[in-house]
Amino acid sequence: MTDQPAFVPPARFVDAGEALARVCEIYDASVAHLRVAMQRFVSQGTLPERVRACYPYVAVQTHSSARHSPVDLSHLSYGFVSGPGRFETTLTRPDLFAGYYREQFELLLKNHQCEIEVGVSGQPMPVHFSYGENDHVEGQMTSAHRALLRDLFDLPDLAAMDDGIANGTYEPGPGEPQPLSLFTAPRVDYSLHRLRHYSGTNPQHFQNFVLFTNYQFYIDEFVKLGREEVQNPGSDYIAFVEPGNVITRRVGLPAEPGDAAGTIPPRLPQMPAYHLIRADGSGISMVNIGVGPANAKTVTDHIAVLRPHAWIMLGHCAGLRTTQQLGDYVLAHGYVREDHVLDEDLPLWVPIPALAEIQLALQQAVSEITQVPPMDLKRIMRTGTVASTDNRNWELLPDNTPQRRFSQSRAVALDMESATIAANGFRFRVPYGTLLCVSDKPLHGEIKLPGMANHFYRERVDQHLRIGIRAMELLREGGSATLHSRKLRSFAEVAFQ
Repeated sequence: MTDQPAFVPPARFVDAGEALARVCEIYDASVAHLRVAMQRFVSQGTLPERVRACYPYVAVQTHSSARHSPVDLSHLSYGFVSGPGRFETTLTRPDLFAGYYREQFELLLKNHQCEIEVGVSGQPMPVHFSYGENDHVEGQMTSAHRALLRDLFDLPDLAAMDDGIANGTYEPGPGEPQPLSLFTAPRVDYSLHRLRHYSGTNPQHFQNFVLFTNYQFYIDEFVKLGREEVQNPGSDYIAFVEPGNVITRRVGLPAEPGDAAGTIPPRLPQMPAYHLIRADGSGISMVNIGVGPANAKTVTDHIAVLRPHAWIMLGHCAGLRTTQQLGDYVLAHGYVREDHVLDEDLPLWVPIPALAEIQLALQQAVSEITQVPPMDLKRIMRTGTVASTDNRNWELLPDNTPQRRFSQSRAVALDMESATIAANGFRFRVPYGTLLCVSDKPLHGEIKLPGMANHFYRERVDQHLRIGIRAMELLREGGSATLHSRKLRSFAEVAFQ
């Protein structure tokens, strides 16, 4: 026998709000059931029977390839299924994704004039994922006690959370529905927990516009700017969040429940995140991913489940041309992917295109912040190919082989993270861009030396960061619908953005 919540029969809705309410009802019942059982297990040491609760699912059935798209939706690259059939996905954390789910439901209803079916799926919810951000019940148990968990509860199953849908390799079996979203509920929950671990902040704080950097200098400036911003009573940002979920509300705003739970961590997490919060979630998050493509892949793998509207890499690079000067900017319009961390997920023959909306926003931001007219930007910024490598000491390889390849590719700059961030943006349908700053020219004898580096950082970091922030503001002002380009969608694409 298995102890499960009371059965909730599937129901069909033509109202997005009602469908979302049923998702919440099923999810909350599953979470409550697992939490109560887990509390009994911790206090009693065992349970009389196995305990299980499952995620809610949402499905649509269509009978035609035609869409009934209103004129105001015809430009969107998402919100509709690819043809007739049944399309389905499991859902999690409606408290976190309520606005996102409601929007996807509304688009499906408008585009297909169909019903949305909501019910209890057959996908078990791992007990670990039923607990909130600050609950640590399992830590109270001995190792022998924890070993019994597998006999009584469902634990995370990696087979239920691979990236086959996003990679375009997933093939439903006979009679199985087509996917409705890129990520299943267990995959989302897994990333939410990993994100908290790596970034030191709860997923709810992440904003829809994300900046990545590979240097702490940029984070120091972002912290300074964020703290200044919330001291401005007229700011559109309502809070600044730092690792440990330390929240500073904008001056004049009262504290909210949970603010006091934040504590400064004894040490920074692996990839600390900082968040300038707007009430509608359209603020800016910034993450220090550190050095290397592995970190870049890890953090973007997890942030992708939050469905951000854009992410941009701001970092340092090696300039590969004699005409470049230290402090010049490089706007990437192509990538040589020698980072290798995505080779199994995204074949090297897949091109990673530049996205016009991101490119134009970055170019305009450079002009505005530097006060250099657009026609003169070539003096301080070069648009070209960026090569990313997983070998930090590529200069030491014999026979100049990397140099020859970089020259053949017409690369103008080299770093270790940009291609990974762009490629994962392409893979997960998240608009992406890269603006780098030349910090050394190893092919031309200008390597980083302490005095030179310190001067460079003082001169350029603040300006570079402000360019990135201004670019995000421009993208926000342009509206998120224009960002999610058709270039990021495949032939038979999932409906959810």
